[in-house]
Amino acid sequence: MSGRSCPQILGIDEHFFSRKHGYATTLVDLKNHKVFDVVLGRSEASLRSFLKRLPGKEQVRVIVMDLSETYRQIARQYFPNAIIVADRFHVIRLVNQHFMQIWKQHDPVGRRNRGLISLMRRHHWKLSREQKERLEHYLAPYPVLRSLYAARQQLNGFLVQKNIRAKQIKRLLPQLLKLLEQLASSPARALAGTLQSWLEPIVRMWRFSKSNGITEGFHTKMEMLSRRAFGFRNFENYRLRVLAQCGWNGVINRVW
Repeated sequence: MSGRSCPQILGIDEHFFSRKHGYATTLVDLKNHKVFDVVLGRSEASLRSFLKRLPGKEQVRVIVMDLSETYRQIARQYFPNAIIVADRFHVIRLVNQHFMQIWKQHDPVGRRNRGLISLMRRHHWKLSREQKERLEHYLAPYPVLRSLYAARQQLNGFLVQKNIRAKQIKRLLPQLLKLLEQLASSPARALAGTLQSWLEPIVRMWRFSKSNGITEGFHTKMEMLSRRAFGFRNFENYRLRVLAQCGWNGVINRVW
């Protein structure tokens, strides 16, 4: 492996490579918007050899990731000086997925209505007055669902916050904890448990503006590269193509 060392701000996420080989892990320099490397696998066992030989792990200060317990354990084990920041996009998506599942349990017919699905998925503050009235009329016969919808909107309001000061965090944190406590005694208790176990990385989102949206953008480009090549059978060829197109100006680590 070349002497190129880890970036200080690292994004980690998985993406699908092929049916035969399964998933791969993408490591992105979020400061410079470059793919640092792509490694086959997403478990600690499959990434162990790469991570042990990776230079500069001690200089990584921030790791952005989704709520993956596997990646959290990897970060703690191999990047001792890094703090973990939850990725805002993935956290909000998790909240929305849980709510949509609960909605399906309460009203399977309404859950298949495309118009309602569009309204339910959007942030409440982005709806017009007519859309809010339509949604309110639909939710009226479902008091539990209505309460959960309000809680979800309040929760997403917390999660979209970024670059806020410590004084604001001290004011918002008790409100967030109270909301999670309420959700813990509701049909969304599983979601509340997950968010509580990731509370510190989630709160760090408020002070940190970077997200894995950059990584998701690279995943889209990587999928296009794979389609143009009609798929890759050899992972190393795929990796080299990705690094040549999305990586460090042609400077590529070589896997021995």
